[in-house]
Amino acid sequence: MTASRQALEGNVALVTGASRRIGRATALALAAEGADIVLNARTTRDELEGVAAEVRALGRRALVHLADVTDEKAVAEIVEAARREFGRIDILVNNAAIRRQAAFTEMSYAEWREIMAVILDGAFLVSRAVLPLMVGGGGGTIVNLGGVSAHLGAVRRAHVAAAKAGLTGLTRALAVEFGKEGVTVNCVAPGKIGGQRSATSGEVPPMPGGDDIPVGREGEPHEVAAMICHLCLPASRYITGQTIHVSGGIYKV
Repeated sequence: MTASRQALEGNVALVTGASRRIGRATALALAAEGADIVLNARTTRDELEGVAAEVRALGRRALVHLADVTDEKAVAEIVEAARREFGRIDILVNNAAIRRQAAFTEMSYAEWREIMAVILDGAFLVSRAVLPLMVGGGGGTIVNLGGVSAHLGAVRRAHVAAAKAGLTGLTRALAVEFGKEGVTVNCVAPGKIGGQRSATSGEVPPMPGGDDIPVGREGEPHEVAAMICHLCLPASRYITGQTIHVSGGIYKV
């Protein structure tokens, strides 16, 4: 008996911010569905190599590429490295982010721009670099990682909420512009996700309804990754321009 074909076999996915948490879980979910993975982060090579080993253990190929998504030249090098190694990019997950905290009236413009650069400018630069490959290859999928703070607000995170809200607009604009080219673009907005957080993230700031999660617990990275992966499957080609909340019901549309 021959093994059944995996849904994403033959696809190549680029995941930014792939060294831990949602990025790592997403890379592994896509690999489990058959995709080869380009793993990107800014500095964490050892962690990325660990994720690459996990991808290869699933029988898929993995390419590790350290680069800053706010650097236009570095972004071009990520995409060129993927093209040389795999010849294509079918899936892009814009997950790179930093989440610092500062009271709004004490927030410096440099702090504001740092967050905007990584979350919003990074998604712009990577999407712009990848889209010609997707269009030339007959289509593809982009998933941007938003956040519930963009919809509920959050104390000491005006910069993060604004950047994540910008991703919603970018998602809708790209979905309209590239839909007829066979490219779907969606946004996944996680709520409170458990697990080890980066040192720069700090404690989860209070937000409206943030302590009253209808399902009674925080989410797990793999639960967000499952939705991201679902949006990348062939069965999801009629979903585009959407922001889908994976928040345990904190945000009520």
